[in-house]
Amino acid sequence: MTEAPHVDVDPFAATSRGIDEPAPDRAALRAAGPIVQVDAPAGGRAWIVTDDAVARQVLADPRLVKDPAQAPPTWDRRTAGLERTAAEQPSLTTLDGPAHARLRRAHAPLLTGKRIREQSDRIHEIARDLLTASAGAAEVDLAADFTTRYPITVLLDLLGVPLDRVDRATEACRLMLGTDPADQGAAISALMDLGAAGLDSGQRGLAVELRERVPPETTADEVNYHLFALIFAGQLTTDASLGFLLARALADGPGGTPDDELVRATLRRYPPAPFTLWRYTTTEVEFAGVRLPAGAPVLVDIQGINAHGGADLSFGAGPHFCIGAQLAQLELRAAVAVLRADFPDARLTVPFGELRQSGVGGIQGTRLTALPVALRG
Repeated sequence: MTEAPHVDVDPFAATSRGIDEPAPDRAALRAAGPIVQVDAPAGGRAWIVTDDAVARQVLADPRLVKDPAQAPPTWDRRTAGLERTAAEQPSLTTLDGPAHARLRRAHAPLLTGKRIREQSDRIHEIARDLLTASAGAAEVDLAADFTTRYPITVLLDLLGVPLDRVDRATEACRLMLGTDPADQGAAISALMDLGAAGLDSGQRGLAVELRERVPPETTADEVNYHLFALIFAGQLTTDASLGFLLARALADGPGGTPDDELVRATLRRYPPAPFTLWRYTTTEVEFAGVRLPAGAPVLVDIQGINAHGGADLSFGAGPHFCIGAQLAQLELRAAVAVLRADFPDARLTVPFGELRQSGVGGIQGTRLTALPVALRG
């Protein structure tokens, strides 16, 4: 059994690069071995899994947990980007084992493939309405509004939140993309209020249905947090992928790659998150002959593994596979289908290669800085 090599690179740095430029440092991580050590943003060492087979083992192993209570005690929660602990805030992203499975069973029926397909016409309609509203301008930056407004509108519509909240929700989502803690706190508060609005709107959306399905001991505050988590995860990840998808669709042309194939290829190349959320070893473990000590913070390099042809990990794997994967993929397919069908003359107003992506760093992904388009050609 060997120790994971330490790689002197910073995969957590803020980045700005061209749309086709590979993520910096991924090649160095992969070349060093299936599991490597790096310096963590909040101090100390972190272990990153770079190999496809090892990643799938790690994501299914119950000896690695997601509860932030297991994070190194020296870590600053804000620097590390941690949620509250499972004891403080039980959720799909902090619970493990039977408690996680029980909560997942409450969520899963709301987001099955069949339930999501039943919303297909409505989701296409939302994409069409929003793109049409922008089509009067000679040029529109789809990354400035559409990529944020479209997924949040879909989510609020599904949850039963009145759509007169969309403007406020869109602004909150923009604040979440920044680095100012005060702005992010205000955004979280605004998004929490949205879930409550879905419960009080008088409509029977998914918010009310989730409240009826969660375990009976679930508090009102916990229900609101579950709804916030759905909004937060569902919007920010789809927002990030959407810009890349539309850019590729426009560069591809109306007779290019089929919609489904284009969505899959885009998610593989530009996954919504470059890494998984943090996991922590509860005991010393061994993978691929490499020792990880107890209490080791662990990430899987989704972006690097996807880029090298491994199993597509864009939505994770194992017990924590993304509950909203079906919805996200339908939203993406609907957006590109409407763009191609309703705006066949749409074009990028700058060369594809001049588009740029940026990210604030940490374990968050990148998004396009701008997507200038002439929808009417």
